[in-house]
Amino acid sequence: MRQLTSLDAQFLALETPKVFGHVSGLAIYDPSTCGDSLTSADMCRLVGERIHLLPPFRWKLVEVPFGLDHPYWVEDDHFDLDFHIRETAVPPPGDDRQLADVVSRIVARPLDRGRPLWELYVIQGLSGGRVATLTKIHHAVVDGVSGAEILSILLDLDPNGRDIPQERAYDIGEDHPSQLQMLGRGIAALPLQPVKAIARIPQTAPNLAALPGVQQIPGARAMTRAAETVRRYVSGSQDGEILGRVDPVNVPRTRFQAPVSAHRRFSFGQLSLDRVKAIKNELGITVNDVVVGLVATGMRQWLLDRDELPEDPLVAMVPVSVRTREQMGTFGNRVSVMITPIPTDVADHRDRLMRAHEVLLRAKSRHKALPATLMQDATQFIPPAIHARATRATMRVTAGVAPPLNLVISNVPGPPVPLYSAGAQLLNNFPVSVITDGVGLNITCLSYMDHIDFGIVVDRDMVDDAWPLMDAMHDALSELDTVVCGTKLEPSAKKPTTKRAKTPA
Repeated sequence: MRQLTSLDAQFLALETPKVFGHVSGLAIYDPSTCGDSLTSADMCRLVGERIHLLPPFRWKLVEVPFGLDHPYWVEDDHFDLDFHIRETAVPPPGDDRQLADVVSRIVARPLDRGRPLWELYVIQGLSGGRVATLTKIHHAVVDGVSGAEILSILLDLDPNGRDIPQERAYDIGEDHPSQLQMLGRGIAALPLQPVKAIARIPQTAPNLAALPGVQQIPGARAMTRAAETVRRYVSGSQDGEILGRVDPVNVPRTRFQAPVSAHRRFSFGQLSLDRVKAIKNELGITVNDVVVGLVATGMRQWLLDRDELPEDPLVAMVPVSVRTREQMGTFGNRVSVMITPIPTDVADHRDRLMRAHEVLLRAKSRHKALPATLMQDATQFIPPAIHARATRATMRVTAGVAPPLNLVISNVPGPPVPLYSAGAQLLNNFPVSVITDGVGLNITCLSYMDHIDFGIVVDRDMVDDAWPLMDAMHDALSELDTVVCGTKLEPSAKKPTTKRAKTPA
């Protein structure tokens, strides 16, 4: 058995009938590279051949009675691959809007906690002969990096596949502990819980203000300053003053800062990575700077068009991996976050990009000074027995009184070469991420070959149509490219989302 960390358990605890803890990915394939067919049977065969390389696909949860300790992962002794891989279709003509509607409905259904926490849908009926797969996997199992590791196991560099290491000798499934045994584990762990929490106080307390939502709690900043003063006095060092210094951030209210419903809207599209790099090279900044500046540009115009642009800049959460080389292949969560304003308040395009560069540079500098395990350590302070209740109560309070941020922006670098699944060429890989109470907008992108694939998730009750948000990203790149590089791109209405790959000669 393998116990969930407190951070892994946090992603279970945040779930309600309206908030879901799974992350998803919409992959679109060209089956002409494998005989014009990609079915659920093909995916079952592919996953079945590689299941021994995918331990999380066989894990299911075992709870500790009364929530005395965090749950455990155990091998599913009734693992059924056919349950997890399913097939569906979009109605004719199978355009991107219809596909997005299907995705919105599927991601708005929680995963079955009585089985391994993942599902894979093969979606037929897309225009141009394309086929899509939608993968759902719980955030308690993987973060962005470990999710990419799973993807690398399922994808190949050649349409003919590759040699797969032989399956090691083991039995699928394992003896499950009884409820009495799990109760014994929970009782035995109780004395250690306060010890673990106390051990993390010196590094965690001075830096609590860097965590999402803490600055909105009355007295939190004074508490962290006091903790930092004590720590520096005890250690005799002044260096720690930098660690606890987090600039106050005013989070403006927008329509996205409210409790979410049980329904989602999704839109997606691809932007040119070459044009993003051209802007980056012209200004001497990074690809991530351009992406954040692009999102700021798109959101500024989207809000202006609705007469809803706040005077203060929007505040974004940017996830950051803190997984070390030694932790590769261990799955679970090794993440931290940067909370930073994005320059939606800057009118000039070039100035907006340079401001994005500056604020991200400061955010990265602050983040480097923080302990890599800050989020993991902070979640240790909540006793497992009240972990879920405390997490959900905190989300409700911050959503209704003082939202900690406006949106999530995540930019994940991907492979620059074509990839294949069961022989079908991957055309696009659009992220489908998570929204929560108080943060009803998530914009995540993933680079692949010569483009960047964007996935935008919003709450259905907050936005009537998610596609204007994606159109705003297209228009933002066109405007920034025109101003910085003098290049005029196509209007968003004519911008194709995907194209069928050429059949190899």
